[in-house]
Amino acid sequence: MKALLIPLGSHGDVHPLIGVGLELRSRGHEVTVISNVYFETLVRSQGLDFIGLQSFRELSEFFQHPDIFHPTRGWKITGRWATLDPMREVYETIARLYVPGETVVMAAYSAFGARIAQEHLGVPLATVVLEPDKLRSLHQTALMPRPLVLDDWVPQLAKRWQLGILDRFFIDRFVGPATNAFRAELGLPPVRRFLAEWCLSPDRVIGFFPEWFAPYQPDWPPQTVLTGFPLWDPDFAPEDFREVFEFLDSGDDPPIVFAPGTPMQHAHHFFSAASESCAALGRRGMLLTKYPQQLPTRLPAGVQHFSYVPFQAVLPRAAALVYHGGISSIGRVLATGIPQVLMPMAYNQPDDARRLKRLGVADVLPPNQFRGPRLTRVLGRLLDSQQVAARCRQLAGKFGGCHPVGQISDLLETLQGTDLRRSRMK
Repeated sequence: MKALLIPLGSHGDVHPLIGVGLELRSRGHEVTVISNVYFETLVRSQGLDFIGLQSFRELSEFFQHPDIFHPTRGWKITGRWATLDPMREVYETIARLYVPGETVVMAAYSAFGARIAQEHLGVPLATVVLEPDKLRSLHQTALMPRPLVLDDWVPQLAKRWQLGILDRFFIDRFVGPATNAFRAELGLPPVRRFLAEWCLSPDRVIGFFPEWFAPYQPDWPPQTVLTGFPLWDPDFAPEDFREVFEFLDSGDDPPIVFAPGTPMQHAHHFFSAASESCAALGRRGMLLTKYPQQLPTRLPAGVQHFSYVPFQAVLPRAAALVYHGGISSIGRVLATGIPQVLMPMAYNQPDDARRLKRLGVADVLPPNQFRGPRLTRVLGRLLDSQQVAARCRQLAGKFGGCHPVGQISDLLETLQGTDLRRSRMK
């Protein structure tokens, strides 16, 4: 089998598919990762083939945009960067590599070029859904930015009306013209409701999260399968993080880790609140950012800045994690079994934060409430709660005996040859 894996996004999007690629390669399959050129070194260091999408603007340019984490404006920036810009090149790359009966594609739900290749060429396609909010439901509806009101008490008819307006007057108007123009070049008819229906492959939709995190909904596509969090991170050399381990070993109490996201460059108030909270609680803290200009001028005793620390190295020795709520980080911290405080900003983050709070392992502080005194109270309550600690251990135990990467690979192997089977049925 020739597997083409197409993650379109940041590290949290790319790492899980690298893990799947390594599993597929161990089974004897050919694997090629197609993504932002930024990830070429990482992917090739794992022994996987790589094709860089030149239409993808540099990751640093994308994350420098001041509105990238805005709750209502950020989606347009992401939509153009990860959907419209690479659409044609994704399609053409698949078309060049496609071998009927041998090739299988697994791509992000935003990879419109892969979905068009499926329609036009018959390529077997599995759509990757990293976060539950990408699967629409009128039952347990995902949390979305205001003015949408989609809580459980809202009648389904009212939810349908609101989501219809969102699709028709916002999403479809944004992605529709360019997408349908490209489809017309290939002789394909126009489509609508791009994110609500069309972008999900009719062959297979794979949710990279477990059912206990987001239960199946009656109106999800029937071809949807949930696997669990496919945790993968590159190996690290302990000697490269000597200062980190010296800090961890230097105190009796485990530190609180603060991480607003690897690309975040506008988190001054986040780190200010973190420093203030550590001082008030008398706890050690680790402030993680590659952009130290966001940090307070002076840090309290026991609080130290690090540019980068692998989560798999530090979280097992941490008291809690305070972060933005990236989906790959969610899986890692749940597996570790420590409490969390989330400052969700945009995209899937508010919905995932609400799910974690309902699971009893986290609390949530929106950006406008993320201040030192409030954070101090929330952290103190979580760290002192035996009930929260027990719930964290209970959920961490659910990771034992699970092999999401293997299950995802099994699902891809079942797709091989579906293009030929479809042709025989016609």
